[in-house]
Amino acid sequence: MSGNDREAAVRRILEQAPRPLPPEIHAEAVRRGGRMLRRRTLARRVMWLLLCAAAVAFTVWALTARPWVEPPSDTTPPLTGW
Repeated sequence: MSGNDREAAVRRILEQAPRPLPPEIHAEAVRRGGRMLRRRTLARRVMWLLLCAAAVAFTVWALTARPWVEPPSDTTPPLTGW
C-alpha cells in the first residue's frame, strides 16, 4: 500500500459519520475513572505519610545518635598531670 493509498483510506474513514456508542460505556468509564482517582489520591497520601514518618524517624535518630560528633579516641590515653 503506497502513501497515497493510505492517505485516501484514512480520509474515507474520517469522512464517515461516527458510529453511536452504547449508553452503558459512559457510565462504566465514569465509574472506572472515579475509582482510579480515589486510588491515586490514596496512594499519594500514603506516600506523603511515609515520607513524613521517615523524616521524623531520621530526625529522632540524628538527635539521639549525634553522628556529627567525633567519638572519643581509645588509642591515646588522656594527658593528665602536666
